[in-house]
Amino acid sequence: MKKISEILIICFVMATTSTVMAQQFKVLLFTSPDRWHDRIIPIAVDQFKKLSLKHDFDLVWAQANCTGVIEDVFTEGFLSDVDVIVFLNSNGYDLSKEQMDSFKKFIHNGGGFVGIHAVSSDKDQELWFKQLVGRQFLVHPEEQTAVLDVVDKTHPSTMHLNDKWIWTDEWYSYGETLTNNLHLLLKVDEKTYDPDRTWGDNNRFTAMGDFHPIAWYQEFDGGRSFYTTLGHIPESYDDPWFLAHIYGGMYWAATGLGIDN
Repeated sequence: MKKISEILIICFVMATTSTVMAQQFKVLLFTSPDRWHDRIIPIAVDQFKKLSLKHDFDLVWAQANCTGVIEDVFTEGFLSDVDVIVFLNSNGYDLSKEQMDSFKKFIHNGGGFVGIHAVSSDKDQELWFKQLVGRQFLVHPEEQTAVLDVVDKTHPSTMHLNDKWIWTDEWYSYGETLTNNLHLLLKVDEKTYDPDRTWGDNNRFTAMGDFHPIAWYQEFDGGRSFYTTLGHIPESYDDPWFLAHIYGGMYWAATGLGIDN
């Protein structure tokens, strides 16, 4: 009888402990289907779920459709419990004014933002969102393999990388920096691919020269922002180096930890 009581007590303690243990932070993953990136979503979402188990964070996935966000997660009430919002190829065009206002307040109150790939692509988006991302996409050549230079290895998104990283993607070109606080993490070496390979379009100029930024981070409007150009090819989301790059950005954006301030 004593042994049974001890087992019951142990089980009760374990059950109680499991209900009060909190995961280290909460992530909202936001996607917006489009004809260029639809194939990415199921692969990426599955990998984000695996990341949440591997790194012990809470994950909520919300997707927009033609009538807006399916689950109205862009409210002050919901976002008050979120630490970082990941925009996966979504550039915020489908958020209403009220939802965008809630998002702005989330950032202003210290929230984290992670932008992946096409997040920088909406030229009609308002200036605040463009500044949150940091730069505005202009154009890109055909998908190609190139060599990335790791400029800063002190950030959690790049500390696992060697000085050079070979990768295949769409190499976005950008306009001028939109804030004064961007910290460069990765740039691409244009000598390792052909910026003029543009489907035979001789009027599409994609080269930026020696300084071609690919990933960066900043503190902005009270919050933290991380952006990476990488992530156009669906199979990228099966790559552990890329996933570590993304998770490092999420970790820093959610917590502010991992770098010397």
